Amino acid sequence: MTGASNIATSLGVSGLIIGLTVVAIGTSLPELATSVIAVLRGQRDLAVGNVVGSCIANIGLVLAVPALLSADGIPVPDAALALDIPLMVAAAVALAPVAFTGFTVQRWEGALFVGLYAAYMTTVVLDAAGHDALSGFTWVMTAFVLPLVVLTLATTVAYDLGRRAAARTPTTDPRVSE
Repeated sequence: MTGASNIATSLGVSGLIIGLTVVAIGTSLPELATSVIAVLRGQRDLAVGNVVGSCIANIGLVLAVPALLSADGIPVPDAALALDIPLMVAAAVALAPVAFTGFTVQRWEGALFVGLYAAYMTTVVLDAAGHDALSGFTWVMTAFVLPLVVLTLATTVAYDLGRRAAARTPTTDPRVSE
């Protein structure tokens, strides 16, 4: 991890970008491997527990303990406040209906979140590089992709709620025996 951080720093990449990319991916790979192996072995509860526990530990320990030890706290960069933290909250909000409708994250939903992560990483890298494609990419994401994601999630929730309501409603058809 130190080598990758040193290379990125020598290339002029900010600490925030290093943390959002190299460090985040490097520290998440063991969790990803654990979750994948758990799912392949049919231990889905372990995979969910690993993800939820990791998120709670990252927020509750990894961020909190250094803040406790720092005399001035940990300053949050303006760039993180402008993009990264709102996207993290939006991803958590988007995951809630996915996780709680049918209590199953389907393959297409997993693919959707992997695609959103890839789009986020593309944005971070384009921004760090100062690439001209960033404005066009951001426009496409804002105008097309994000509304499509919101529509997809809303449709999924509406479908699941309708399915649940239909399952709870007793039938009045006399041909159906109880």
